[in-house]
Amino acid sequence: MPLPSDVVVRPATPSDAEALAHLHLDVWDDAYTGLMPQPILDERRTTVDERVARWRAILEEGGPTPTLLAVGPDGLIGFVSAGPGRDNDVDIELELKALYVRKEWWGTGVGYVLFEEAVGDRAAYLWVLAGNTRAIAFYERQGFRLDGTEDEHDEGRHVRMVRAGT
Repeated sequence: MPLPSDVVVRPATPSDAEALAHLHLDVWDDAYTGLMPQPILDERRTTVDERVARWRAILEEGGPTPTLLAVGPDGLIGFVSAGPGRDNDVDIELELKALYVRKEWWGTGVGYVLFEEAVGDRAAYLWVLAGNTRAIAFYERQGFRLDGTEDEHDEGRHVRMVRAGT
């Protein structure tokens, strides 16, 4: 699916930290309202300055793979982060750490393009909130399968999905 003509994908820079922090808050509300306790979503909004500072530090530090942004006519509409895996019980080096798109852009191809830019056809794994059927279906279309590994967090149960390289 091609990217809408009014959207560009580019690496995030430290100057994007404030807009990215707000995008991150918004897309969590879009994706998780009704799937995790509302107080967790509400609490995230009380620490905006800390979130901006954390994003700025992440973007200044850089790393092996950049955070990529999807930018539309009215600002940031999505982001993706992937990099070296943190799990040592799976023999896959790449972890998709975050992929979010604003709800009004769901189904437009933005998420797919961000995914392709960050992961492409490589072997990878990711964690997804159990019950997030929309996200699970998206990842299944990209060749990921649940591997039976679960992890409990304050926001709910997470399940791991893996994909062998193609």
